[in-house]
Amino acid sequence: MRSIWNGAISFGLVSIPIKLVNATESRSVSFRQVHVEDGGRIRYRKVCELDGEEVAPAEIGKAYEDADGTMIPITDEDLAALPLPTAKTIEIVAFVPAGGIDPLQMDAGYYLSANGVPAAKPYTLLREALKRSDRVAVAKYALRGRERLGVLRVVDDVIAMHGLLWPDEIRAPEGVAPETPVTVRDVELDLADALMATLGEVDIDTLHDDYREAVEEMIAAKAAGGEGVAPPEPGEEDGGGQVIDLMAALEKSVREAKETRGETAEVTDITSRRPAKKTAAKKTAPAKKTTTKRTTAAKTTATKKTAATKKTAATKKTAAAKKTAAARKTAAAKKTPTKKATPKKRTA
Repeated sequence: MRSIWNGAISFGLVSIPIKLVNATESRSVSFRQVHVEDGGRIRYRKVCELDGEEVAPAEIGKAYEDADGTMIPITDEDLAALPLPTAKTIEIVAFVPAGGIDPLQMDAGYYLSANGVPAAKPYTLLREALKRSDRVAVAKYALRGRERLGVLRVVDDVIAMHGLLWPDEIRAPEGVAPETPVTVRDVELDLADALMATLGEVDIDTLHDDYREAVEEMIAAKAAGGEGVAPPEPGEEDGGGQVIDLMAALEKSVREAKETRGETAEVTDITSRRPAKKTAAKKTAPAKKTTTKRTTAAKTTATKKTAATKKTAATKKTAAAKKTAAARKTAAAKKTPTKKATPKKRTA
């Protein structure tokens, strides 16, 4: 890969010669502007607005436009004379946790390559130190005529640098959030959670630009003498700008996501779960209370009846036993013979 900048990393008193290489590239399909009538290409020419003459690149300089429209010429010598210590140096100023960098600040990405054999040892030292500390290095550097902010981190076995916007270049999100108060119900959050769980995770490497592929397919068809690709079939209207049924949209999203993954699309239990519990609790509570009272009363009555029955049975049993004993005693008395009195002998 071709380097776009040569310099050094300043790591305390350690200097590491490096080359800066673009880590990203644009894959988007670019178009040229043409004249519709004859297909001639439209080109831009740099013309001086005072004399109307086209100006060659060598004759073009820099200037700063003042508030009143006055042009203040700025030469390359003026810029080179500025005290800019980072003109050829990536100066590390701090080491911070990776989570401390706001993703909104992230800009272009670069790879830092060790420039020459002597740079291999300090380059590896910085790389391993970043790995072990689990931190990133915040640095300042100059590129394309201006000082910039960057963050250094390890990607595989390479030190990568991401350009960062300066903090004052990040706009505050004033007036962006909805101004109208909105209440989100628990059941809606449940459906949103279900949709998130169904979609799950994704391998970023498997994602691709469908639109770019369609454009390339269309260009290839036209280049082969065809009419391009057929227009897509009209589908359901997305209702852009219209008020939608949020619950219905969430339920449909969960159902389609599950069908795509080959799962059973059941979402009705989610939508009715919470309200059903509350309603059942309110209706059942009085019923339980009444039932308990009735049951207690029935148990008490049954207990009393049982006690009375037992008492009556015992009384009857006792009376029967007494009667039986008396009868036995009477029968025995009848059976026993009465002894006759023996007459006394008279004495002569």
